[in-house]
Amino acid sequence: MAKRQKSYKEKEAAAKLSPGIIVLYILLILFCLLVISPLLIVVSSSFREPGNMRSPLELFTQFSFDSYISAFTKMNYPMQLLNSLMTTGGSVILIVIFATMASYPIARIKSKTSRFLYYFFIAGLVIPSQMVIVPVAQMFGNLNIPNTRFTPMVMFITCSLPFSTFLFTGFMKGVPVEIEESAYLDGASLWQRFSRVVFPLLKPATVSVVITQGMWIWNDYFFPMIFISKSSQYSLPVGMIQFLGDRENPAQWNVLFAACVLCALPLIVVFAVLQKQFINGIAAGAVKG
Repeated sequence: MAKRQKSYKEKEAAAKLSPGIIVLYILLILFCLLVISPLLIVVSSSFREPGNMRSPLELFTQFSFDSYISAFTKMNYPMQLLNSLMTTGGSVILIVIFATMASYPIARIKSKTSRFLYYFFIAGLVIPSQMVIVPVAQMFGNLNIPNTRFTPMVMFITCSLPFSTFLFTGFMKGVPVEIEESAYLDGASLWQRFSRVVFPLLKPATVSVVITQGMWIWNDYFFPMIFISKSSQYSLPVGMIQFLGDRENPAQWNVLFAACVLCALPLIVVFAVLQKQFINGIAAGAVKG
């Protein structure tokens, strides 16, 4: 019996070290190195002095915070961080509120109108926002809407509603109607049934929407660059691309890389703190969506 178990383990070990498995491991290692190498170059270059123009492939040859200090100062990092937090946080909160309130009647009312609205929101996923940016900007100008840090929130909310409504509708269809009926028999109003019974059960979808749309809004520079005219109201991505320079003022790549790290640092901290919720939300969204 012992010999049989030993031979079985030897065959299992040999299967694990088969040529196909070895080639697969080598390909995975090469792929990981290919993905990690740009990040290593960015981090290594960010710890150089601004005037150090040696090859970026020479990793970690210098360790200095001068580029970070320069990027922090020139970006006005605290103000731009506050702008990004206000824009991202406000947009995500309103997206969740509007998307859940739109999804509730679509999922609960069985009619041609609700089906039309469902496909109407899905159609919004097909149209890129960049295609309509010119008429939207002209409309904002005709309506005398000022270019402030809150103006891009209109576009963020509008562009996020189709996907968010689609995701919330799918989750809401999985919530049993009997739960709402029992709350109705207990005297709960429509708003109480929605806010106290249905909405808490949408936590996985809410986390998925917050993650996907929050990361997109945080990293987006297209809408803030178009709708914000004052540098004091720039978000972090817009402040970061100011280091790209032009023909007269060449880009300081070390400072630019330091600005990239500073822009990504809040997301890294949030992910480190809420890693479990992030993974559970993404997994739930992938299964339900």
